[in-house]
Amino acid sequence: MFLFRRNGPRVTVDEARARTRGDQPDAVLLDVREKPEWVAGHAPGAGHVPLTKLLAGGTLPAGAEGRPLVVICRSGHRSQQAVKLLTERGAQAVDVEGGMNAWAAAGHPVVGERGNSGRPA
Repeated sequence: MFLFRRNGPRVTVDEARARTRGDQPDAVLLDVREKPEWVAGHAPGAGHVPLTKLLAGGTLPAGAEGRPLVVICRSGHRSQQAVKLLTERGAQAVDVEGGMNAWAAAGHPVVGERGNSGRPA
């Protein structure tokens, strides 16, 4: 399956965007950065749950339960931790190489909390 590669569960930002956009996306984009980072700018349509909440036993946002997850953070470190935790819980999850920094650098859209143009923090 596309989401799981032999060299580890990672995807590029282009692969992440392709998997999580459209009317019926194959996966849910899950942002695990902290709230101030999320508010500053995130990918449109992404779900949000900070890694700290996941580590404390928090649940996934509505619409993400039971779906394949593409997990993103600022640079890729926290998303790798989240993927490990989520797969241990039985989820199908991959992390995005380079995180929101790479997402924005690739020219993919970033919106603020109110849907206006944002910036990754």
